[in-house]
Amino acid sequence: MNSNPRKRWFGLILVSFVCLIGFSTPFQQFAALPNELRLFSGQMKRLQVGVPVHAEVTVDPQMLQVNGMSRHSTSVKLSEPLSLQPSQSGQTNMKVKLFGKIPFKTIKVNVVPDLRVIPGGQTIGVKVKSAGILVVGHHQVVDRNGAKQSPGETAGLKLGDLIMSINGTPVNEVHKVGLLCARYGDDKQPLEVTYKRGGQLSNTKLSPVYDEDDKAWRLGLYIRDSAAGVGTLTFYAPDQGVYGALGHVITDMDTQTPIEVGEGQILQSSVTSINKSQTGEPGEKRAHFVKESKVLGNIERNTPFGIFGKMNEAPTHSYSGKTLPVAFAEDVKEGPAQILTVVNDQKVERFNIEIMHVSKQSSPATKGMVIKITDKRLLSKTGGIVQGMSGSPIIQDGKLVGAVTHVFVNDPSSGYGCFIEWMLQDAGVLMKSSRGHDDKAA
Repeated sequence: MNSNPRKRWFGLILVSFVCLIGFSTPFQQFAALPNELRLFSGQMKRLQVGVPVHAEVTVDPQMLQVNGMSRHSTSVKLSEPLSLQPSQSGQTNMKVKLFGKIPFKTIKVNVVPDLRVIPGGQTIGVKVKSAGILVVGHHQVVDRNGAKQSPGETAGLKLGDLIMSINGTPVNEVHKVGLLCARYGDDKQPLEVTYKRGGQLSNTKLSPVYDEDDKAWRLGLYIRDSAAGVGTLTFYAPDQGVYGALGHVITDMDTQTPIEVGEGQILQSSVTSINKSQTGEPGEKRAHFVKESKVLGNIERNTPFGIFGKMNEAPTHSYSGKTLPVAFAEDVKEGPAQILTVVNDQKVERFNIEIMHVSKQSSPATKGMVIKITDKRLLSKTGGIVQGMSGSPIIQDGKLVGAVTHVFVNDPSSGYGCFIEWMLQDAGVLMKSSRGHDDKAA
């Protein structure tokens, strides 16, 4: 008669026991073993499991060593770090059996060719010419009758539109637009304007108005064809002859529209002074171009992760001139790190920071980590992160892991960083892929 209550009590105790095990730290650590690992060939990776049990790990010994052993099957203590040393690129499976008998997990291992780059830190001048003429505003033109109008606005052109051609003639310089407008006065035919908006090409007809004050035909538009500024070089990949810089997209100062690059250059630059950051007011590096005829590289792409292009030689004034291995996004961790940047002239220096938070990203996103400047000398010099510091490489445990991107306005000592993996993809050094597919060094 008491068997049912006993069964119920036994069931409750069993459920409680299972829940306690499930919520225990060792079990959670064990359950958190990844389904997939990505490794660079030749770089050792330590896997922290932290569970006080023995296991048998089975791998392809020609591709992967476990704890320094080139064996098909290795007995390990999961309470100690598991060291994995890949010897060649490719794919393999790592099977884990508890106590050497109970199958627990099969981990897919992707090994990609080793990749090393030279970290930057140099201040660079950036000159970009857009692929067309950017509309940055409207203005009223006074015609012969004294009426005010904006022909460009009437034609439907908006801020951020990129004028690609007029009457079939490609335009990427402001003075060319003036010449084409002047021709309108001869035949009085509306101009056929092709423009790009949101990545889509469209056409419209635009009839300029003769400005009695300026004695010229006007579109009623404020337009721009180029931009210039200062930033920081993030890396140079000598094997591919390409670079990455800035860590964020270049946008037009008025419209905040990303600039579609037609052509551009990065130039050697020297820091002359620094306007310190204060709460609510980000500071900036003041710099001038050095030897403007000395072009360091071209600009081919402007993406959410910075600017990228060709560079024919290793940049001068580097911190060490030596290559460093790079880290995948999942290998970055909270804790001490360093940045390389310039605060005076062209001298690249190393400063201490703390990575406060790391986001889990399986696909490209700009806000990969939160960083905080801890170096007292840098804080004294700059007040924290300043404009022009974006692109400064972030180094952790001897690997290039990311780049500084943005400052927190209300706390200039802190800001965002992006993972170097996404910059390497946009540079074409690391092939873009999703989890479950191969990454390949190009």
